Amino acid sequence: MELGLDDFSGEILRNKGILVVVFVASWCGFCKRFYPIFQAAAEKNGIAWAQVDISDYENPLWEAFRIGVVPTIIIFKEGKAVFRKDGVLGRGLSQKAIDESMEQMKLLSRPS
Repeated sequence: MELGLDDFSGEILRNKGILVVVFVASWCGFCKRFYPIFQAAAEKNGIAWAQVDISDYENPLWEAFRIGVVPTIIIFKEGKAVFRKDGVLGRGLSQKAIDESMEQMKLLSRPS
């Protein structure tokens, strides 16, 4: 699923579940390498996720979510950001960061 600016004030993030949102940019080489690895991990783990393309530097989501580097992963629970893994300048996100995000998603999905 791909999200846009309007989705962050709409119903998608206000659902009762958990959603992993991956912020990427089309011009980012690290995003291009990261995306298929993340996608495979999410599918393997049955993770609900969405992508947000913030290629345009004027996109207010850069500031709204304080994204300094892409790719960045933010996990939302009932519409609130509860976990994030920010990309590292000059390196993007590692396999370890993806694994940590998947583990956090599993923890958040457990009944209280």
